Amino acid sequence: MKNTRSLNILRQAEILMPGGVNSPVRAFKSVGLSPLIIKKAHESKIYDVDENEYIDYVMSYGPMLLGHGDARVIKAISDTAKNGFGFGATTETEVELAGLVNKYFPSMEMIRLVNSGTEAVMSAIRLARGFTKRDKIIKFEGCYHGHSDSMLVKAGSGALTTSIPSSAGIPVNSSLDTLVAVYNDLETVKDLFLNHKREVAAVIIEPVAANMGVVLPKDGFLEGLMDLCHENDSLIIFDEVITGFRVSHSGAQGLFGLKPDITCLGKIIGGGLPIGAFGGRRDIMEYLSPIGPVYQAGTLSGNPICVAAGIATIKAIEEDDAVSKANEASQYLIKNLKDEIKGFDDKITMNGIASLLTIFFKGRDVNNFRDVMKSDAILFKKFFGIMLNEGIFIAPSQYEAMFLSSKHSKHDIDKTVLAIKKAIKEVLC
Repeated sequence: MKNTRSLNILRQAEILMPGGVNSPVRAFKSVGLSPLIIKKAHESKIYDVDENEYIDYVMSYGPMLLGHGDARVIKAISDTAKNGFGFGATTETEVELAGLVNKYFPSMEMIRLVNSGTEAVMSAIRLARGFTKRDKIIKFEGCYHGHSDSMLVKAGSGALTTSIPSSAGIPVNSSLDTLVAVYNDLETVKDLFLNHKREVAAVIIEPVAANMGVVLPKDGFLEGLMDLCHENDSLIIFDEVITGFRVSHSGAQGLFGLKPDITCLGKIIGGGLPIGAFGGRRDIMEYLSPIGPVYQAGTLSGNPICVAAGIATIKAIEEDDAVSKANEASQYLIKNLKDEIKGFDDKITMNGIASLLTIFFKGRDVNNFRDVMKSDAILFKKFFGIMLNEGIFIAPSQYEAMFLSSKHSKHDIDKTVLAIKKAIKEVLC
């Protein structure tokens, strides 16, 4: 593949931006290759500045359920921009978007719009602490909730009762109130509640983990977790930044029939534009300023262009039955790979749900972060390189998901299946 222009741009980027990127995974460091420099995208394809075409399974890390460049979303953005880019005041469309979110996520009785998933989580945690008048939060190893200080922690030694900052620049004290449990292991959660009685404000979880690769909740795990929270008068926060409007119209909570106290959503409610939201029970949300004591604000929150894109996206998802179409594409892909994977089940595992999928280079079950970390990063690195050469763009990390859209065609999937089969054989044989 041609890459002359990409390399020239990358050299300039590395002078002006740390690592030449504005988000670390884009640097392709873990796969040892030069990053793609993208020029444009359309439906299921992306194109780099050297005019190479790729079938896209990154989909901006999830929000492009309709594929790239949906005409209805583009029109909504264009029409809105003509009236102004932002006002620092409330618009009617903010209310409309909140109503649409509430329609599909009835647990979000009241909603606050923000600018990203990270901001939604940060604000939801502050709200949970203010409402319960407690300080500690339980999160799970491998679940990513944005880059705010208290969420960038890893488990300490012993019974997972302490946490250590996983990034330089984070004061140790800012992470001491974040406790870390093991995904799919209720006993670790019980121990934390036992050791910190009446101190835990909330448990936050990706109901389907997708930031360590796709890891599914075991039967009864989420229900048991909610019971533990309520028994201890703590709140349960579902981070549905990835799963919202993707694993079902109503996210994981709709798929599993659950009702969290607070929900966080991200860029899919803006069609991929920068937006987020958090919401929950009315009595909890009424603790937010200006009617409650928990302060949260944002000049660009509810930006009219992002809101217009979100309204158009959510309506188009329903109109196109996009969730079902993306799921069908994913099931077709999985069905055509099952036999191939089965032949190497001591070296490879495929986890998938709805239109999310991860191929782990680890034998058999992958149920938590500790399982994920046993994956063979060297094999993935080789796999990624072959896939890219075949014109298939997956995330440049073993610890991410493949995202399918309603625009991934049978031809796209057939080409992808052939590429994966080729890559697996070259890597494992």
